[in-house]
Amino acid sequence: MRKIQKKQFDDDDGRTIVSMDVDGMPWYDRRHDFARMPESESSQPSPHGIGLTDRELRLYTWGALKAGLLIASVFALTWILLVLFLTKVLFR
Repeated sequence: MRKIQKKQFDDDDGRTIVSMDVDGMPWYDRRHDFARMPESESSQPSPHGIGLTDRELRLYTWGALKAGLLIASVFALTWILLVLFLTKVLFR
């Protein structure tokens, strides 16, 4: 593989104009270990869930799909009833 070289600019002399070290940021503490923490100690949950089995994942997906279809059917029924009411009663 080809090594990626950093671009050299004519006006860059390597000086730091503004130090971006801010108290409280993780890169500021020199003693901080930047090694990746195990997932059990992580402060944020995993985006992949808690390790569901295939059956549990299918049931979870099916339940979410049924809930979405129920809401969509309620909206569709409401619109149908509104159109029927307007055409048969109000605009007669």
